[in-house]
Amino acid sequence: SDDFFDLATQPQRALVAGAGYIAVEIASIFHALGTSTTLVCRRQNVLRKFDPIVQEVVNEELDRMGVHMKRENQITEIEKKSDGKLDVHLTDGSTVHGCDVVLMAIGRVPVTSGMGLEDAGVKLDAEGQIIVDEYERTSVPGVHAIGDATTQGYELTPVAIAAGRRLADRLFGGEPKARLEYSTIPSVVFSHPPIGAVGLTEPEAREKYGDGDVKVYKAKFKPMHYAMSAAEDKVPMAMKLVCVGAEEKVVGLHVIGIGADEMLQGFAVAVKMGATKRDFDHCVALHPTAAEEFVTMAPWGQKDGKPWLPGTLRAVGDGK
Repeated sequence: SDDFFDLATQPQRALVAGAGYIAVEIASIFHALGTSTTLVCRRQNVLRKFDPIVQEVVNEELDRMGVHMKRENQITEIEKKSDGKLDVHLTDGSTVHGCDVVLMAIGRVPVTSGMGLEDAGVKLDAEGQIIVDEYERTSVPGVHAIGDATTQGYELTPVAIAAGRRLADRLFGGEPKARLEYSTIPSVVFSHPPIGAVGLTEPEAREKYGDGDVKVYKAKFKPMHYAMSAAEDKVPMAMKLVCVGAEEKVVGLHVIGIGADEMLQGFAVAVKMGATKRDFDHCVALHPTAAEEFVTMAPWGQKDGKPWLPGTLRAVGDGK
């Protein structure tokens, strides 16, 4: 992403390789600015770690808005021509001609070698990540590590900031148990349209809890923001609540569409606090907004065809 912002002029034709956050975001930006954009990914879909409902919409939208998708492909050779343009050869035998820029967004590896960490006794894993425990402690007493190059598994700036604050609280603030809980961490992708997610995907929830304990609520629609737009300009929106157990605790919330990035923060608080589908239903909708769909998903306020009230309104002794 640094190389993207270092570009002095807008390329007429660009090729982006990758299937994660950065690849999708930069391909979306290039295309929105009018650059002819090709996105090369190894598998059938981009953002494969996201919930299927999000994957479906974002991949359809990349096709619909005109990004040239080269799925199940990899780069075999980049050939620089006499005019300075780049021809990119792919594993399927095709060639993308005349690229001004080829941007590789295929992931990063920690640059931890040559720092003397091994000499100090700080252990690394096979990929060079610094091994830490839940309190950010390395294998050497008194040496801590936070951020992308650790084994915590999150390469997100706000995660590192939060971990650093908790570490400072523990070391210098008199809070011996302070630490960042690496669970239910929200994230957004600034694709077109944007994506927001917190908690487990549906497949992850089914693997963890079993199919019988998982209940899913979802919706897909064209938001009112595009009410006056031509049909071909209306961008879809999709939402999903992943719930578990008799109380239908919300363990995953996923959204793609206009404003998804902004609406996620508040819902992430609710999910982090252990909100249930019943809690969502008990919140009055803000109309007309897209976000209201999360608190009105059918069957609204019901379970098994009967009213399902929050604890404050249920009859005494009614545990259902």
